[in-house]
Amino acid sequence: MRVFSPTSPSPAKRRFDGEGEVARAAWREIAPSETAGPVRSAIRDRALTLGFDGVGFARPEAVADAGERLAAFVAEGRHGDMGWMAETLERRSHPHALWPEARSVVVLAVNYGPDFDPLRTLGQRDRATVSVYARNRDYHDLIKGRLKQLAGWMHGRFGGEVKVFVDTAPVMEKPLAAAAGLGWQGKHTNLVSRDFGSWLFLGAVFTTLDLAGGDAEGHPDLCGSCRACLDVCPTDAFPAPYQLDARRCISYLTIEHKGHIPLEFRAAMGNRIYGCDDCLAVCPWNKFARSTREEKLRGREDLAAPMLADLVGLGDAAFRSHFSGSPIKRIGRDRLIRNVLIAIGNSGKRDLAIHAERLLADPAPVVRAMAVWALSRLLPPERFAALGGRYAARETDPDVAAEWRHA
Repeated sequence: MRVFSPTSPSPAKRRFDGEGEVARAAWREIAPSETAGPVRSAIRDRALTLGFDGVGFARPEAVADAGERLAAFVAEGRHGDMGWMAETLERRSHPHALWPEARSVVVLAVNYGPDFDPLRTLGQRDRATVSVYARNRDYHDLIKGRLKQLAGWMHGRFGGEVKVFVDTAPVMEKPLAAAAGLGWQGKHTNLVSRDFGSWLFLGAVFTTLDLAGGDAEGHPDLCGSCRACLDVCPTDAFPAPYQLDARRCISYLTIEHKGHIPLEFRAAMGNRIYGCDDCLAVCPWNKFARSTREEKLRGREDLAAPMLADLVGLGDAAFRSHFSGSPIKRIGRDRLIRNVLIAIGNSGKRDLAIHAERLLADPAPVVRAMAVWALSRLLPPERFAALGGRYAARETDPDVAAEWRHA
């Protein structure tokens, strides 16, 4: 149903090439009070046809307090070395800070639910555990492409201006999704859905159309007295329900943290080499979840339980080739090998020590340091001391030297 004046010129076609790009309409919009309900229904139908699993609508004002919570999170230093959170704090604090003209937000969700137990590989110590979302192709391309299709269709059918966002832009998708009725932010701070549990990718279309009403009341919190997500965390990353200290979170440590991983967290990491799904996987609402219908999100077979011995020997070129199209590629070879070496140190498998020994002279300090740590846990004291005699004296990096001293 078109809601622009029949005497208006036909909409100009344009591409949506970049995140946050605006498409502008050249015609008069019909009064929103007359059309919001039918327009919402049409947008929802179109989004579902494009392959989205959830659609909701929210006013920007619905997340007014989210900026205050984010500011407190950053002020307490709980964002760790994710400097971009502090740098984009003002723009991230409220949708209007990002785009003052926005009157409504269409929040879209894609289900990436697994058809396996995400925690089943934690006990396989010679293998690696990779977060569910990272076993798939990079979801950004899939979601952004569909957001652009939906935004282009909205622009052509209903007028107004539109911008599309996926999570590489400073948008607080989870509070918006909760305000739009797609779910609620659980005690682990992630979105929980009655229909999809913990497994939703989110994106948004900002628009100058007034689409108020519908789902704008938000979704009630249905966590109740449950503490499963808080109690399962291996590193006690939740100071209180609904609060996260990213500096203690394994997902942060293995993905966002660029330096040496603090000693206190290494044993707790187990064989998790990229991300952590523990708090998501134990949520009781997952009993209603269903596996994804997206073939691209079903997960690569070679990342289901990769052998640590196969991963630890990857050089930069092999790393880039092996993880082409994967979210893992963005952390780079050195950080991945750092994480793999911690898993090797936790494995108790002495036959893996030879792989760590080969990396004692690696060019990257974060790799050398974790090779030292892994060997200190796998080798007999006399063998480890002999290696120290060969490598420790000529070590020039102070952090790696400290690992030798403390081992």
